[in-house]
Amino acid sequence: MGRINPYNLQMQITQMFAQGQSFFALTKVQDWLTAHNQNPLEYDVIFHQKPAPPGSKEVMIIEIELKRKDGQPVDSWLQSQVNLQK
Repeated sequence: MGRINPYNLQMQITQMFAQGQSFFALTKVQDWLTAHNQNPLEYDVIFHQKPAPPGSKEVMIIEIELKRKDGQPVDSWLQSQVNLQK
């Protein structure tokens, strides 16, 4: 099993929610989108609280859902990368 990268976006967002800093989570995702050559204004960002996978130190994780405002489907690669856990 691979090591978990503590710097991945999903873990950072989960920590922000756990520390009561969820207000800044949207900005963090928008910055991530910009870094991946996407216009953050084209996306709605939705956060889902879910139970953490077995063996995780966390009790809950925050899953990030991207929705395009124009109704087009989100690129599956982009959606998988935003929630990448390794």
